Amino acid sequence: MGQELTSLLPLLAFFVLMFGAMYFFTIRPQRKRQKAQEELILSLKKGSRVITTGGIYGTVESVDDTTVTLKTESSATIRFSKMSVISLQN
Repeated sequence: MGQELTSLLPLLAFFVLMFGAMYFFTIRPQRKRQKAQEELILSLKKGSRVITTGGIYGTVESVDDTTVTLKTESSATIRFSKMSVISLQN
C-alpha cells in the first residue's frame, strides 16, 4: 500500500502544478481585467472622453444605471450600454 501511494505522489504534484499554472496564466488575469472594467464603468461621469467597443470616440453627456449617452465630434448623441465603453481617451 505504501508503494502505491508513493507512485501516485508525482501524478498528484503534476495536477497541482497544472492547476496553479492555469490559475496564474488564465483565471487571475481575466479577473484583473474584469475588475478594471468595472472600475472604469463606475468612474464614468459627464465630460469623460471615452472609446467604445465599436471604436467610437465620444464625450459622456449623461450616465444612467445601464446606459451612457455620448456626444461625438459631429455633435451627434448616441446611447450605448455602459458595458460597451472599453477605455478612457488619453
